[in-house]
Parts: sequence; C-alpha cells; structure tokens
Amino acid sequence: MSKRIPRVVIVGGGFGGLHAARALAHAPVEVTLIDRHNYHLFQPLLYQVATATLSPANIARPIRQVLRRQANADVLLAEVEAVDTEARAVVLDSGERVDYDFLVLAAGAVDQYFGHSQWEAIAPGLKTIDDATEIRRRFLLAFEAAEQEDDPEIRRALLTFVVVGGGPTGVEMAGAFAEIAHHTLTHEFRRVNPSAARVLLIEGGPRLLSTYAEVLSERAKRQLEELGVQIWLDSRVTGIEVGAVRVGEERIGAYNVVWAAGVAASPLGRALGSAVDRMGRVQVEPDLSVPGHPEIFVVGDLAAIAGPEAGGPPLPGVAQVAIQSGRAAGRNIVRTLRGQPRERFRYHDKGSMATIGRARAIAQIGRVQLSGFIAWLTWLFVHIFFLIGYRNRLAVMREWAWSYLTWQRGARLITGEVRPANVLRRLGLAGAGATAERGAEEPERKEATAR
Repeated sequence: MSKRIPRVVIVGGGFGGLHAARALAHAPVEVTLIDRHNYHLFQPLLYQVATATLSPANIARPIRQVLRRQANADVLLAEVEAVDTEARAVVLDSGERVDYDFLVLAAGAVDQYFGHSQWEAIAPGLKTIDDATEIRRRFLLAFEAAEQEDDPEIRRALLTFVVVGGGPTGVEMAGAFAEIAHHTLTHEFRRVNPSAARVLLIEGGPRLLSTYAEVLSERAKRQLEELGVQIWLDSRVTGIEVGAVRVGEERIGAYNVVWAAGVAASPLGRALGSAVDRMGRVQVEPDLSVPGHPEIFVVGDLAAIAGPEAGGPPLPGVAQVAIQSGRAAGRNIVRTLRGQPRERFRYHDKGSMATIGRARAIAQIGRVQLSGFIAWLTWLFVHIFFLIGYRNRLAVMREWAWSYLTWQRGARLITGEVRPANVLRRLGLAGAGATAERGAEEPERKEATAR
C-alpha cells in the first residue's frame, strides 16, 4: 500500500500564503491554497489604483497563473468560515470541509473602526481592489458633482477630501489626492477650480509615520504641506456622517472620507480558540505554530510575532513580514516531514519606505535615512522588483513614466452605472441646492449604507 501524501492547506493568497506555497514547491506534499479571490494582489500599490495611477490588472495576477508550474499545488476559489482543529479540517462557506495535515493561516487583516462599524459605508478603507475602485469612483464623482453644484457651501464640502490616519497608507493617499486635484485636473473643468480642493490628513498621534525615525516623519510632513495637504496632529475623529466629519467638537463638511486609521486581524484567527492580542492577532510560538497545535502555522498580518526587543511590540503588518514568515512556515513543514527540528523565525528588516508624491518619498533602511527624490527612486525600484509577473512590471513602469512626464493619471475611469441626473445623489446628496445638513438626513444615510 502506498503511503498517503500529506496535505498542506493554505488559507489566503496574499504575500504570506503565496510564499508559503512556493516554499513547498519541491516538498512531498499536496498543497491546497484557498482564497475568496482568484488573484494575488500587490497591496502596497493598491492606493495607486484608488488614485487613478494604475489599473487593477497592473497590480494583480491570477493565483493559478502564479502557481501553474508548481505541480503539487492546487487552488480553490472559496472562503473559509471556520477551522475544526480537532478534526483537522477547514470549513468553507459552501459547507464543504477540506482536511489537512498541516494548516497555514495567512488570512490577513481587515479595517478597524474601533467600535463604529457604521462609519465603514461612508469612509471606506483600502484593503481590496473593490475598495480601491470605490474610492477612485467617489473621488472623481466629487469633481463632477461640484461642477453641477450652485451652492458654494456644498461645493466646498464636495471638494474637501479627508484621510483619517497618518500611517503609510494615509500619507500616500493624501499626497496622491493633492497631486490630482492641484495638478492633474486643473484645466479640465469650467465651473469649478480643482486646485481649490482641500485635502486634510487627520492623525490622532503627535506625528505622522510613527514607526519611522522622527526626522523622517517631519520631512514627510513638510513634503505633504508643500503639496497643499493640511495636516491635523493630535486630532481624534469623533463622528463620520454623510457630508461631514467631526474632529473633537468641530464639524468639517466633506463628502469624501478615506479610512486609514487602523486594522484588525481577520476574524478567522479567533476561530482557533487560541490566545489573541487586542488586534485579534494569534499569539504564535517562535516557529510560527499555534500553541498546542504544532500542525497549524499562522503568518503575516494574522500573527502576533514577537519583535526583536524583549517585551516590545510585535512585528508590524507589512509585506516583508508576511513574505518572510510565509517562507519560514513552509520550511518548517518540510523540516517536520524530514524529522528535523524546526527553526525559530528570525525577521530580517529590509527597511521601510513611503511615497508622498511625484519625486517625494522617505525611506529608512537600517541606519540609512533618505528623503526626497533619491528616496522616491529607491521606492520605485523596490516596488517594481517585488511585483509578481514580468508583464506587470512593464505595465507599471510605463504608467509611472507617463504620469511623471505629463502629470496625468492613466486610469481615471468612473466605473459602474452613473446617470448624470443622479451624480449628486450617488454621493449622498439630496440633489442640487440641498444643504449640507440635509445631505446627512436618514434617507441618504440608509442609501450610503446600502451601497
């Protein structure tokens, strides 16, 4: 009788899951990768889809195509709803069960609204392609609506864009919004002046990019201000409604709000019944396995992986942590099958960087701190290098070159059905001539929630 081949089930086709699968390419196992999307998304460039620089196809590639040459890998398009640790099986949304000998959970993170889930419909986060295209849609619709609006108060609110959260995503979004409004769209409208648009970046802490060196945070702040972004530090959002954001007791009229203030681990982590931190991340052993379940590994944003400092914060939810932990989980599965002791996961920090705008960025690589044009070039090289797929790299290089030379954005499409008479209503307004207060009435709020 032939010996049964062990099955490794990987949940999530992001950086962690994909690199775990690749690490098992030559192992004597069957790999089943499960994801609710059929593509791998290069999430660090997702904001460039939201700001109309790139199209979704530039930063995504079908998972089956990525793994097509890996003979021991199979892909399931499904969503995992639960994990039966006793029976060693994952339960899909269809009710089907998939057995495993080893399980790698790489389900990532979701946006965290800190108990205000009603804000999500009005202030979308940026985790998926759907999020990005919806943000792009709302951003571009705001200018179209302002072009048709006679009430100056509503027009000002339409052209006010608020980004909540001063981390890398918030900084990148705010910088891109300012560039589009103040440069790309300046000569395309007749009744409104896009360069008069107001971009606000609201951060609850004392400085932007708190995980970077303080000098780089200050340089990022200065570069954003040069682009025309207004930065509010030590400011807490206390309410979001259709047409307005409340910061403390102050009400700001704004019909475009983007949430970049926090994330929480996928709810799937709690399904294991193991200890989780306040963000829902699973507390893992040094080899990335779950305590009491050596056959289960948790990687990437879903794992609370101890940082280099004893008692310090866990590793951040960035792409490099997911890539390296995914690879490490795959290697430890191979070592287990060979009867070898598992390795302790050691993270190698390859640096952090954030782009702020055209020829503006910051980078922190070990002790080296860069800002401005040289940091921007470094950012371009690194992101092109890590993009999956030769075609994707060429497409992104072409779009970036065009954008740099012309100040234009190549993906400024308002997708979905838009009836001109309903442009204002799509943004939560009662129509031309409505007051900002009327835009926040209950019927419009229900419409925004349904959306």
